Formats: sequence, C-alpha cells, structure tokens
Amino acid sequence: MNTTFNNALPIAIGCDHAGFLYKENLKKILEQKGWQVSDKGTFSDASTDYPDYAHAVATMVEEGAAAAGILICGSGNGVCMTANKHQHIRAALAWTDELAMLARQHNNANVLCIPARFVDTHTAESMTELFLNTAFEGGRHERRVEKI
Repeated sequence: MNTTFNNALPIAIGCDHAGFLYKENLKKILEQKGWQVSDKGTFSDASTDYPDYAHAVATMVEEGAAAAGILICGSGNGVCMTANKHQHIRAALAWTDELAMLARQHNNANVLCIPARFVDTHTAESMTELFLNTAFEGGRHERRVEKI
C-alpha cells in the first residue's frame, strides 16, 4: 500500500499553453518545499498539444522515475484522459481541495490533473499540497483500486 509519495524521487510536471503560468508557479512552490521537479514542458504559452506533455509525465510516473505527476491544461480533461491511457496511471481531475484529497485517500491517484481555466492559482497550490501529502487509506479502497 502506498501511503504518501517518496520525496527522494522528483515530481514530474507538465502542461499545455493554458497551464503554463500555473506550472511555472507550482514548480517554484514545490522546489521551495524541498521537492525535486522534472519539468516535461511546455516551456511557453504558445499554442501546443497537451498529449505530448501528458504522455511524458505519465511515462515517468509509470516507470518509477517520478514519485507522482502534476498535469495542467485548460479544462484538465485532455491531460487526464491522455495520462489514463497508461496502464499504471491513476490520473484524477480535481478542482477542489476535497477532490484532490479523495483522489489520494480512496483512489490512490498518482497524477493530479488541474483545470487552469476553472481554478485560481491559490486553489491549484492548495490541491497540489494536499495531493502530495495525503495518504492512501487502503482497506476497502485497496480492493477497488486493484480492480481498475
């Protein structure tokens, strides 16, 4: 059972153009809190294709090269759908603190997807903090997660 994320591994982070400013902000905050961050792009707010960055983040998490992933796009849906194509990824779309916590507590999510056009930066920061520091409860939830 996974309790909290291993901070010896980096957090993989990626976004499309709509999430660029959020990604840059979250990177700074994560680094200030002692996390290593592996930035998979994009590196500007120029229009780009979210699957390129979602696949890069999901691959790092899936291969065990990252403790967890953070993905950001306009709605959060595109990066979430893309990441969930990976066999060992449980990407969760969250727009409130409670959803970010429940994604960890009940679903053992390993990638948080943030909808930049629907949450403010404070909420994105708070959700990220809660996601990375909330333990998976296991128990009855373990059985359910194993069926995914």
